[in-house]
Amino acid sequence: MRTEIDITFDFQSETPPGKDPDTASPTLRSYHKLLWSKTLPGGADFALDASGRNYLYHLSGLGEFWLSSDAVVPSFSRNPRMSHIISQIPQEDLDSFNSLGYTIGGVMVFPGNRVDGKMTVNQARGCYGSIKDRFDLTLECIRRHYCDESSPLGEVLERYADFFGLFGDFRGYVEYFLLQDLVSAECSAVRFSAPFEDFATASPLPGSVEAYRDYRQRSMEFIDARNRRILEFCSAPAS
Repeated sequence: MRTEIDITFDFQSETPPGKDPDTASPTLRSYHKLLWSKTLPGGADFALDASGRNYLYHLSGLGEFWLSSDAVVPSFSRNPRMSHIISQIPQEDLDSFNSLGYTIGGVMVFPGNRVDGKMTVNQARGCYGSIKDRFDLTLECIRRHYCDESSPLGEVLERYADFFGLFGDFRGYVEYFLLQDLVSAECSAVRFSAPFEDFATASPLPGSVEAYRDYRQRSMEFIDARNRRILEFCSAPAS
């Protein structure tokens, strides 16, 4: 049993001022190691080492992998392009969103090593204008990667094809990282946090106060649901 996980713990609470919880929270690092060191869909053991200089590290016959942490559900509260909307949202609503986003349900791991000096997944999803850090859109890109379909993150995901190959297919990836609440029941489609037609049709940023409130609500529902799923996973006997 993995009873050491507290799904209500805000990793910001133990992070020194000016530091990023994704690198500076020891609790977050230990939670990642505990949750994602397990058996892969193909049956191999994916044990993660958090004792060295690398955030999380794995070396075996499967290959060599360096993983980093990323809070994946942005509140956009510090985005200058959102200031005209954010200023109309009560501070307590922003605070509750930010706090929930830094519980374990709002955080993921991705490959952290740069390949040929190019951007990592974390860096690309934040820099690309068609993604803007949104995790639902990132997950749609990952779904398309497994289906050999193009996406804004297609090139960067392909650079880490060995990592994504560990999980076999999109369902394997979703189930491994307990992301079922962000996809359809048959795992064939992503449940978006805002209306979505295609990456080229509109900005990924909420365009009005009402749109932001809807985005916030759907995002928080996902994080809450994933936290409950993580708690259920942690309460189950280890196989």
